[in-house]
Amino acid sequence: MSDLTKNLDHVDNTEEFEVLEEAALPKVDEFKRFVRVFFRRKIVTFSFCLLIIIVLVAVFADFVAPHGFNEHNLRYTLQPPSAEFLLGTDGLGRCLLSRIIYGSRIALLVGIAAVAIAATIGTVIGLIAGFSEGIVGGFIMRVTDAVISIPPLVLMLLIATIIGAGVPGVIIAVGVATFPGYVRLIYGQVLTVKQNDYITASRAMGDTKARIIFKHILPNCISPLIVMMTMMIGTSIMIEAGLSFLGIGIVPPTPAWGSMTRDGYQHLASMPLLSIAPGIAIVILVFACNMVGDGIRDALDPKLRGSLD
Repeated sequence: MSDLTKNLDHVDNTEEFEVLEEAALPKVDEFKRFVRVFFRRKIVTFSFCLLIIIVLVAVFADFVAPHGFNEHNLRYTLQPPSAEFLLGTDGLGRCLLSRIIYGSRIALLVGIAAVAIAATIGTVIGLIAGFSEGIVGGFIMRVTDAVISIPPLVLMLLIATIIGAGVPGVIIAVGVATFPGYVRLIYGQVLTVKQNDYITASRAMGDTKARIIFKHILPNCISPLIVMMTMMIGTSIMIEAGLSFLGIGIVPPTPAWGSMTRDGYQHLASMPLLSIAPGIAIVILVFACNMVGDGIRDALDPKLRGSLD
């Protein structure tokens, strides 16, 4: 019989038992475990480094870009790649590489802001619906189902048309169109967490609904929420590019990758880089966001991260 077992035989106090129990369990550094699992796959490590580079390029675009995003010269229209213009120029003589670099700011801004709006709205509504249940919860979820039944593109086209083209309009349109997914996620998490004994104990102790929601329920919804937000950044960037390609998103001279792809489509035969280069930029950024989100999911999900080595 171990020393711990002998000591437990003489423990009459619950508090002393808990201290001995904690002493018997190995201390786990959650941050180190997260980092170890997150960087376990090479594709995730590569995508994370790629995403960091894109973010740095976007932040320091003024120093990285060889020219201004709207600096045009009609004498250099549709120029092929050269030493001065590494990816060539567009129909107005603007440096394509510079516009792609500045376009990374718009893509990240729209992706992060739209996800923040959708996650905030969806989390609040999901918490109310899940904790209330009954008539209130049922009504909220039926309305959510009705919104989900509308094709997202149609809904975003409608919202963007009402609000108007531009960065704020696209952010609001994407955020409002994608929030129902967060509602359903949080609603399901709340229904699961509510069944735990510590929620019943908290109610028995007289805790208010607000205290139960913010102290016990919301913290248990954070992990899946973070995963969904990370992966939805790439989706939001794709949606923004699609809206801009259709001409109702971000319009020139603002350097948006979607509108750049649309403008380059007119010169696809003579200057394919005008469409291919911003298209590749979209693919790279969305790929990096999705892979990083996948890595975060692995690191936060106990079923996927495995046991400690």
